[in-house]
Amino acid sequence: MPVSKATKKFEKNKLGDVLKARKNVAKIKQRKQMDDKKKQRKAADNAKADDLEGEGVKKPKKGSKEDNFGDMSMDQFFEGGFDIPKMKKTKAKTGKRKRTPVEEDAPEASSDEDMADATANGDDSEDDSASDSESGDDAETHKRDIDALKEKDPEFYNYLKSNDAELLDFAEDADLDEIDALSASEDETTPRKKQKKVAKGAVESDDESEAATGNEVSKQLIQKWKSAMETKSSLRAMKEVVLAFRSAAHLNDEEGKAYKYSISDPDVYHQVLVSALTFVPKVLQHHLPAKETAGGKIRVSTDSKKFRTLTPLLKSHTVSIQHLLENLSDASTLRMTLDSLLDLLPYILSFKKVVREIVKTVAQVWSDSSNNEVSRLSAFLVLRRLMVISDPSLREAVLKQVYQGLVKGARNTTVHSIQGINLMKNTASELWGLDPTVGYTTGFGFIRQLAVHLRSSITNKTKDSYKTVYNWQYVHSLDFWSRVIAAHCESLREAEAGKPSPLRPLIYPVVQLTLGALRLIPTAQYFPLRFQLVRSLLRISSATSTYIPLAPALMEVLQSAEMKKPPKPSTLKALDFTTQIRATKAYLRTRTYQDGVGEQVAELLSEFFLLWTKNIAFPELALPVIVMLKRWVKAMTKKSSGNKNAKLNSLFALLIQKLEANTRWIEEKRTKIDFAPNDRAGVDNFLKDVDWEKTPLGAYVAGQRKVREQKQKQLEEARKIDEQKRKQYEKEDEEANAETFEADEEDEDVEDEVEEDEDEDEDEDSDDE
Repeated sequence: MPVSKATKKFEKNKLGDVLKARKNVAKIKQRKQMDDKKKQRKAADNAKADDLEGEGVKKPKKGSKEDNFGDMSMDQFFEGGFDIPKMKKTKAKTGKRKRTPVEEDAPEASSDEDMADATANGDDSEDDSASDSESGDDAETHKRDIDALKEKDPEFYNYLKSNDAELLDFAEDADLDEIDALSASEDETTPRKKQKKVAKGAVESDDESEAATGNEVSKQLIQKWKSAMETKSSLRAMKEVVLAFRSAAHLNDEEGKAYKYSISDPDVYHQVLVSALTFVPKVLQHHLPAKETAGGKIRVSTDSKKFRTLTPLLKSHTVSIQHLLENLSDASTLRMTLDSLLDLLPYILSFKKVVREIVKTVAQVWSDSSNNEVSRLSAFLVLRRLMVISDPSLREAVLKQVYQGLVKGARNTTVHSIQGINLMKNTASELWGLDPTVGYTTGFGFIRQLAVHLRSSITNKTKDSYKTVYNWQYVHSLDFWSRVIAAHCESLREAEAGKPSPLRPLIYPVVQLTLGALRLIPTAQYFPLRFQLVRSLLRISSATSTYIPLAPALMEVLQSAEMKKPPKPSTLKALDFTTQIRATKAYLRTRTYQDGVGEQVAELLSEFFLLWTKNIAFPELALPVIVMLKRWVKAMTKKSSGNKNAKLNSLFALLIQKLEANTRWIEEKRTKIDFAPNDRAGVDNFLKDVDWEKTPLGAYVAGQRKVREQKQKQLEEARKIDEQKRKQYEKEDEEANAETFEADEEDEDVEDEVEEDEDEDEDEDSDDE
């Protein structure tokens, strides 16, 4: 049946509001039903009490056992013996009534001692405490009673406000009140008689001094809390510090939400942060020790009553830490917060929703390039600890947030940010090996997303379709997966473990995806991107001993028109291929760009053949490339050729000599073997004990690496000098601008004085007239 326009319009504009209104009505009805049940239960209790007191006492039925008691003689009565009724055991409820200011200062006895005293004295306080706990659960009723008290007896209300402000703030901290009951264990060492004495003299307690200062946190108060947590591991002091820390964490919020404590002194703010971040984990470790299992995981007993009581406090403190992390800019405070969070992780693992938010915030700190290296490493340690002690669902959440942070942080790549991006890639690749099974499932999903982007760029042949692949985020993602595979699928490590890594199946899709991406746009403008991806594949091939055909991708560069046609002279600065994936049009067909591309091709070809320099099949592998390089050098040195780049010709001629020398060396070694090509063990162990530096090609590559390292150091030093000069120039400009501004202000002041003098002269002239 077709849906009418009016129905569609209603669903679009008003359906959501109607559903919300119905939910609210249902909640109100449910709340009313609960209130009615409470009233009925109280009425029933009162009715029973009335029956016991007055006329409602039931008379025994005629003929019953009770009715026959009156006709019995004393001997007949005692012949039957006694049936002693059994008392029903009731569990003690943990509800806590609000104490008066005097009781607040008195040390609490342990719950076991109180139970023993109550049993010995036949006390009925258990029922009273139960009724108090039931009434205390209704925060709304308590609030209405307080409002009524304010109207009927304002003097008593003001007394409570000045002496027991916590009683009036019951609605805000109702979920934290049970923590005081746990603090009874703090005074177990104090004798009960002494506690009674303290209770009698508790009028002159420190709470009055606290009330005198109001809700403002002072240095003396925070020092008192700090001392109690440090010496006694006080849960009550920890609760107050957590509440003060919550106010400090939300100090600059624009919402203006009211909290229990307020902080205005910067020194007090600093002490609150330091005390909460330092001592809260220690107090928790004292009362709820975290134990390490045989598998290296940390576990905390979450079934205990103490942990259930501390749950609201832990959640509140963790949310405050998360909010603080989102707004911190100071490096030392950020590191202290992350270190404190590291110790809290075993206690908050059961709060899945809170932990996911924490992971999101910490991953943002880790991926933020504005933070220094120490802060980012501290954030990484928090993520790594979570990967070790958490379950697979949280591990998957950590890996997803880390990958998203990596992709987001790698959007802009410059000389200044490349080190931070490499730090992220190296640290994140370590996390994928802590649980390879979860790492494989998450990694496969992310690699599939990259493959979908590549396929859409190939099939949708629009003007800008290639831009979804040819960007820094895509290149860094492929490079990251190459680091993950190289770190955890290494041949030597798998040989020691005796089994392949669960991440090894990712090698094939990553290699195919990278080869497809580097050939997507085969123009000279994107040669730097091709070189970036070739280096990623070299890393995979070196670690996993997997053969990847990279020589054809590099020879395509030499056969391009960019390298065959004569270049234009240019004074451009040499292109930095480590921080570029695209050359601007100003570099195309210039001698600077041609020299840079030729050096990159020679370097990557030598690094590729170095992987197989000791392989028994090296002569067959190198022969096609040697032939193609000789033809290219011969074509470039012809008189008819307009491109006579002597630098590149000599560079590739030297590479050809080293490849031929290594070929002859392998052939000499092959003449001395005594096994057939089908002997796999003999082929794998061929020249296994020879160092690669001692091969002809290896010695050449080692020398070239040293030359490049020295060149890179010189460039880095030159860059630092330029950066210092730039900062010095900026500082001098700021000082010159400040002096100019001051001179302009002085000129303006002089002009104002002259104008005032002229105005006074005019006034005097007018007066004379």
